[in-house]
Amino acid sequence: MGLANENFLQEKFLQNAKLLPSGKLLKNEKLLPNVNSYTRRLRDTMADANRTGPVRMKTLTILGSTGSIGTNTLDVVRRSRHLYEVYALAAGRNVEVLASQIVEFRPKVAVAGSSATLERLIEFLSDSSFPRSDWPHLMTGAAALVEIAAAPEVDTVVSGIVGVAGLEATYEAVCRGKRVGLANKEVLVSGGQLVMDAVRRHSAELLPIDSEHNGAHQCLRAGNRNQVSKLILTASGGPFRNTPREALAHVTPHQALNHPTWRMGNRITIDSATLMNKGFEVIEACWLFDFAPAQVDVVIHPQSSVHAMIEYSDGSVLAQIAATDMRMPIQYALTYPERFEAPVPKIDWSQARQWEFLPPDFAKFPLLKLAYHCMEAGGSATCTLNAADEIAVEAFLEGRIPFPAIWEVVQETLSQMPVRRPATVGEILEIDRESRSLARRMVMARAAGAVTA
Repeated sequence: MGLANENFLQEKFLQNAKLLPSGKLLKNEKLLPNVNSYTRRLRDTMADANRTGPVRMKTLTILGSTGSIGTNTLDVVRRSRHLYEVYALAAGRNVEVLASQIVEFRPKVAVAGSSATLERLIEFLSDSSFPRSDWPHLMTGAAALVEIAAAPEVDTVVSGIVGVAGLEATYEAVCRGKRVGLANKEVLVSGGQLVMDAVRRHSAELLPIDSEHNGAHQCLRAGNRNQVSKLILTASGGPFRNTPREALAHVTPHQALNHPTWRMGNRITIDSATLMNKGFEVIEACWLFDFAPAQVDVVIHPQSSVHAMIEYSDGSVLAQIAATDMRMPIQYALTYPERFEAPVPKIDWSQARQWEFLPPDFAKFPLLKLAYHCMEAGGSATCTLNAADEIAVEAFLEGRIPFPAIWEVVQETLSQMPVRRPATVGEILEIDRESRSLARRMVMARAAGAVTA
């Protein structure tokens, strides 16, 4: 590339950056690497365009923008502004972060988790120097989530809201035939049949962002799906991998939240400690890749470098290996089927390393086995599993039940909640509400010392 083209690309960066006049910016050595980095990325994109045609910017709605998935998605966007435009951001209660995201990414719409949160967001924006003329349209409520997910301007939705709160909006995005980067486990755990039927009916794309399912997706690109006999998901084993079973009755929420590999929200971290999270991933994998539960294995891999493996009928095994950084699977979901350089560290193969693979202890972590049973049962069993687990985890974090009682509350709720066959999102949400109510009664009974059989 000639000097004139290099200068053009640098000038393009400066125009997009909207910072200082180009002369001053280029004299700032601290900012020069950003110019050069952008130059390289834009040069690569232009080269791709020469080979395959113009590269169209993707327009994104990010559900759960202030959480781990949302902030990592926006970091991917930040590093590739020429590829992405943010149409809408939706968040829960983290007003300060949402306000800063609005100022930086200039979405057309922003959705707050409640009316009170929306009022605080307005106060934050009013107190800032951000011009009111640049404010997005501000909304709140479940209907607003559906609106920004289904908006015709949007082609890609990142579903990162925790819990069933993201189910309806994600489902509507699927029904509009959009690409959905799925990080919300509850969408498929609670409504897998409904959502996957809609994916097929509307020719939508459902690309997993969870590192294990994303790894499985990459492995399955390598060969004939009909020749794959088994999917193997890895688990770190959580903070209690080496804790004796009898000691689990005395572990504290602080200990359970100390995950050895990942930094995540409270609920998913506790689910990782019980291996319930891996059980949810087994259920998700069955729906995403059309496996029977018996075809999905879990192995404990403390180093968390191998994210998933597939075994072919001849015994050959393929593995997906990458750094433990969520930006890689997020970028994969946004750019598929293309690949671009990701802002994550690469594995240094010159360094000696040791990887362990161990079978899970189903007796010590019974929620994992319970997830298999629920997937085999079908219907609403997995919806009840998720709802009861969320209530039990909340009770544990609040100190109302001990760690082993998480499984007990979930198992008791399942035993008393009839299995149904929901046909709509509304029916799934009603089953979720009933399951939560029953689980709360189980927690209260335990707290009162009157455990039901």
